[in-house]
Amino acid sequence: MLKRTLLALLLFFSFIGAVSAQSASNDSEKVKWFTDARFGMFIHWGLYSAAEGIWEGERLRNGNNYAEWIRYRNRIPEDEYVKLAKRFDWNKIDPEQWVILAKKAGMKYILITAKHHDGIAIWNSKVSEHNLSKLSGTNRDVLKELAAACKKHGMKLGFYYSHWLDWEHPDGWDHNQEITGRITDEQYNKYWQGKVLPQLRELLTNYGDIAMIWFDMWVDYKTTIVKKEQLDQVIKLIHELQPACLINSRLGLPANTPGIDFETMGDNQLGAAYTNHPWETSGTIANSWGYNALENEYKSTSQLLQSLIGNVSLNGGFTLNIGPRADGAVPYEDQTRLNDMGAWLSKNGESVYGCTGLQLRSDQHDWGRITTKKLDNKQIVYLQVYNWPLDKILRLTGILSKPEKAELITDAGKVALSFTKSGPYTHIQLPDVAGDHFVSVIALQYAQPVELDEKAVAESTFGGLALSSNNASQNTVGYKKVGFDGVRPAHLIIDKNGVLTWQVYISAAGTYQADLSYHNDSKTGMSISISASDQNLSASLKPTGKVVVEPHDSYTDEFVNNPIGVFNFPKEGFYKITLTVNSTENEKLLFNRIWLSKKL
Repeated sequence: MLKRTLLALLLFFSFIGAVSAQSASNDSEKVKWFTDARFGMFIHWGLYSAAEGIWEGERLRNGNNYAEWIRYRNRIPEDEYVKLAKRFDWNKIDPEQWVILAKKAGMKYILITAKHHDGIAIWNSKVSEHNLSKLSGTNRDVLKELAAACKKHGMKLGFYYSHWLDWEHPDGWDHNQEITGRITDEQYNKYWQGKVLPQLRELLTNYGDIAMIWFDMWVDYKTTIVKKEQLDQVIKLIHELQPACLINSRLGLPANTPGIDFETMGDNQLGAAYTNHPWETSGTIANSWGYNALENEYKSTSQLLQSLIGNVSLNGGFTLNIGPRADGAVPYEDQTRLNDMGAWLSKNGESVYGCTGLQLRSDQHDWGRITTKKLDNKQIVYLQVYNWPLDKILRLTGILSKPEKAELITDAGKVALSFTKSGPYTHIQLPDVAGDHFVSVIALQYAQPVELDEKAVAESTFGGLALSSNNASQNTVGYKKVGFDGVRPAHLIIDKNGVLTWQVYISAAGTYQADLSYHNDSKTGMSISISASDQNLSASLKPTGKVVVEPHDSYTDEFVNNPIGVFNFPKEGFYKITLTVNSTENEKLLFNRIWLSKKL
């Protein structure tokens, strides 16, 4: 009997494991198109587009200049706000032009604000009279036209839907209720059952295949009026009507919650570290999401490309926003940047689409980022070069494998490059002219999956090794890390005895200078030592005081660069560098870095 019970349990858990594995596999396949695409278009277009960030001669009453918030920020009465619908020029509005622009930009999906926080649906909704078609007096349905254009041009379509906030519905939520008096859970559920679920049903039923529903609650649902049962209703509805439709984490649930397919970061929040699950950043070309006539904070093409590439290198994507006017026109600045990005992707798209990154430190190369993918049983590693080195040597750190070949992608095709390999370093000889005026791409081909060294300190441009808190392989005490604050560099607060260690690779035997960058706020010297193998350098670090940032009253801690001494490395190879600090009570050393460079 016991054996039968054990066997039954084993079979049960094996079944559960198989089902879980199959479910994980199915989820992976479901989201694969999204992780392959990496780049899509966000469109913020609604009644607010006709206000253009100005109301009765006054600009938006908020420093972030998010024009789509104008009804709430400028306290506009609803009966006045809906009159904006008369400003829409339906003779010029052509959603297919948005699709064509996205396709030329190299984007693979489109996401549009079907209903934003103002509560006004932009489609001809039967659930609410508050929709753009009825308010404008037109029989046209923008979403039907957009869906048809996406199908025509092979573009996936998704809908943004504001579920948490709704400034139109009497039982919806707006932030001002925190001080004017909260609505009850029963009232809010009337809004949920009477508007949210029926409108989502319309979106999921009337417009063909929907690739994603993008929700916009940027806080945990537990801190809001929304209930878990209501979110579960949304997930169930989407899964019933469109099983392949993706759901983002801004529904109000963590990214690892069943039913959530990908994580959405904060507005314009780019990735900081490699993340295994699918994720994306939604960002703006300028500052506002909806059209703002007074906009003057446009990002450059290089900045936008680097945002896309940086996210891909960390296994993420980038959904880039445009805010058309009430006649459907896209601002010229938006068009030029998207056209530039499209031209770059037409040449270098292989280094973005279907790519991910290597699990190395995200910021270890000061010349750019790395993306990678498998191709015909080979691994291709793409070096995304933001800064073309003056000495024409690109220094790659962290890959122990030797490439079969290295090629620069140019307008005329791929050009072979020579390279040398030493330990975790690959040095690539570059031509005088960069491969691209925005971001140059070098493709390295490897016969097998690359072997990584995640601990080795990366070489800097022109050579030299910066040993900092970010690339230390060991911190025995757990010193507090402080990021760059605008005037002081990133540093560790060393307030007790302890050691830091780094793994470095010395590619050529010789004499190397060791300098220490630090701030010492004690009144006496502080004893430190730096060792490598059996060599030891000691120093007493003098107090460093303050430095003037701006005249008269702006001072900050001064970080100085102090030569400590030299190491003689007898041969090429790996070495452990150790910093030991002897701190007495109430003393603090703010450690920035050790700079190790070969003496000429």
